[in-house]
Amino acid sequence: MDRVKALQSQLVNHLANEAKSIGETAPFNLYQPIDYTLNMGGKRLRPVMVLLANELFGGKAEDVMNAALAIEIFHNFTLLHDDIMDKADVRRNKPAVHKKYSENIAILSGDAMSIMAYRYLVKNKAEKLPEIISLFTETAIEVCEGQQYDMDFENRLDVTAEEYLEMIRLKTAVLLACSFKIGALAANADEADAENIYQFGINLGLAFQLQDDLLDVYADQDKFGKRIGGDIVANKKTYLLINALKLAEGEEQQKLMQWLQKETFDEAEKIAAVKAIYQTTGVKEICEKSIQEYYDKALKSLEEIQVPNEQKTELFILAKTIMEREH
Repeated sequence: MDRVKALQSQLVNHLANEAKSIGETAPFNLYQPIDYTLNMGGKRLRPVMVLLANELFGGKAEDVMNAALAIEIFHNFTLLHDDIMDKADVRRNKPAVHKKYSENIAILSGDAMSIMAYRYLVKNKAEKLPEIISLFTETAIEVCEGQQYDMDFENRLDVTAEEYLEMIRLKTAVLLACSFKIGALAANADEADAENIYQFGINLGLAFQLQDDLLDVYADQDKFGKRIGGDIVANKKTYLLINALKLAEGEEQQKLMQWLQKETFDEAEKIAAVKAIYQTTGVKEICEKSIQEYYDKALKSLEEIQVPNEQKTELFILAKTIMEREH
């Protein structure tokens, strides 16, 4: 992980300089919220994926740094708008942009970020820039599609596991896959290798999101950093709930439906009751099995890339670290 940490440090320094420059641009009410957003922290996994993939195929981090910034700016745009739609007041232990400034400012600043990402992307001198722009554009549309499906699911109790997996593929996995493939394309990786690293990202992203579902219910509260059971309280359609709705029978099914329909309740009681149903229906084990299957698929795609395995070490370690996280 030494190389990952070094790239994270290089990226954070570069991002801080860019954010400062953005924040000093007029009109300040448009650009200062962008500076604020980009300085809220985070693991910066997606831009580091761009840098790692680029190095895997012989590129240099500094040559693809603008593409990495494009990914990070776009990702933060999605979080900014997500917070408005979810009515979330806090992001990374700080006031969300729409709370610190205003909802209208947050919408417009987010719009600017989504466009600004292209400004950074086209600064790259890569031979395959048209392919990179096409991939990024398709990914941006897919992320919006995933968000719409997620919102549609809020009012449905008949969401299938297949529908849910497609939603998280679009909302989460495609941006991870895009990050890896942009790095590969910028280093002139061949078509087969670029596709393999894309599939590595897709399957790692699916495993990552399913693990999020699991952590929200079963993580250690102190390590998780936020309240356990938030998805249960909000009736969020997760892989666990969807499978529980399918597998619960008789009295259990009735109890689960009652909890989903209650408008006033004791949160701790609801979390305990739904977890008990998860226990008897075995959905925790179903989720863990799916996580392992997607993780194994990710590793298989990584192994098929025609580069010596010792050069893939950091990517193997990164994948392992992501899957072993406790928050």
